[in-house]
Amino acid sequence: MDALLIALLGCLLGEVGDKGQWLVLALATRYNRNGAIIAGIVVAAIANAAISAFAGAWIGPMLGADARQLFMALSVLFLGAGLFWSVKRPDSLRGWRLGPFLTSAIGLFILGFGDGPQFLILGIATRTADPLLAGIGGAIGTIVALVPVVLARDPLLVMLPLRAIRWVGGTLLLVTGALMALSATGLL
Repeated sequence: MDALLIALLGCLLGEVGDKGQWLVLALATRYNRNGAIIAGIVVAAIANAAISAFAGAWIGPMLGADARQLFMALSVLFLGAGLFWSVKRPDSLRGWRLGPFLTSAIGLFILGFGDGPQFLILGIATRTADPLLAGIGGAIGTIVALVPVVLARDPLLVMLPLRAIRWVGGTLLLVTGALMALSATGLL
């Protein structure tokens, strides 16, 4: 159950104010088809989470306990550091003529591939014996972060103190990741 909750909260935090939210906002404004865009979000989130969970389940047994702990610490540190980077709005995919569902699904899948939340799911799946729960939690966290942007559009991103959320979240993740890394290496 820890894997589900940590992945959910970590992915939710990692997506706040990130490129995925800005892309979803651009697509929701462009197409004005909420259902199709939300379906694309769900497909992309599940696909990225499934790849990470599967890779974590494959890598985990190859590593010792301390190496798995260090791998998860690095994924937490990676996500935390990523929250301090300023986010450039991604291309709105105006040249794509695939319709709202496919544009959302493929665009978000590509945008999220190798991003901090996906790496966090990989780290959790590697560390714990619950890669399925890590994948489910990560997918839910990503969906929960992106769907309100489709429904509320601009007011949500204007209303939230995105910079403060990202900086506080980044600080918490960096401290947590550093403590995990020190524990894994035996220095704490």
